[in-house]
Amino acid sequence: MSDRQILRVMPREMRMMSERIFSLTALPKGFALMLTDTVMYSQAMGLGGFAHLETGIEALKAADPQRLKLTEDRDGSLRMDCGGQHAWIVLPSVLDLLGLEAARRDGARILLENLTHPEELALAEGFGLRLGLAVKVSGEVVSARACPPEDPVLDRALKDGCRIPAELWWRIWALAQTALTPDSVISRRHAGVNIVTEDGQIIGRTDNDDDTDPNFINSVGLKTKEATP
Repeated sequence: MSDRQILRVMPREMRMMSERIFSLTALPKGFALMLTDTVMYSQAMGLGGFAHLETGIEALKAADPQRLKLTEDRDGSLRMDCGGQHAWIVLPSVLDLLGLEAARRDGARILLENLTHPEELALAEGFGLRLGLAVKVSGEVVSARACPPEDPVLDRALKDGCRIPAELWWRIWALAQTALTPDSVISRRHAGVNIVTEDGQIIGRTDNDDDTDPNFINSVGLKTKEATP
């Protein structure tokens, strides 16, 4: 595949597409927002990335984070039944638990069971660093210890973006567009503060939606001028 068929996509665009696509799922709004960077990190770390999002979107639409169940064994070790959920869905809870346990003791360890797409769990190593956690994934066991926070994955993405095949990216873009209200006269009339007639003419703005107060700016300017000798 030639370089002309590869796009270098920056974090802003990757985050925007991911947020829109996750809004198509039944996930709670707050939880879906927690996953905004997940696909970008997966892409940047050489995991499934946006190709995995495209092929797995139907399973993600049916995801339910409430199916996660945490138990503590007699020796104090933690065990999580992931309820058949995707590793991306499990990731936020695992990171929260690792951070809590690592703050209370020298290290943290969680055994994960009944998890789908466990290869994507490697994301915990990238996300952990920005939370001050050195995470290690070994099979079904995730462990962590405290470390100085850094974010090399995001640093690389901000500098160089991620290389994504053009045909894949435009399919992702098209999927994300389905989360938006279709363009129509009605949708345009309800977008922003502009007053738009039925035939599409802009005839003004709604003052109560405009937070610019020119009188305040003018009064500041007058006071500054008066204070000048």
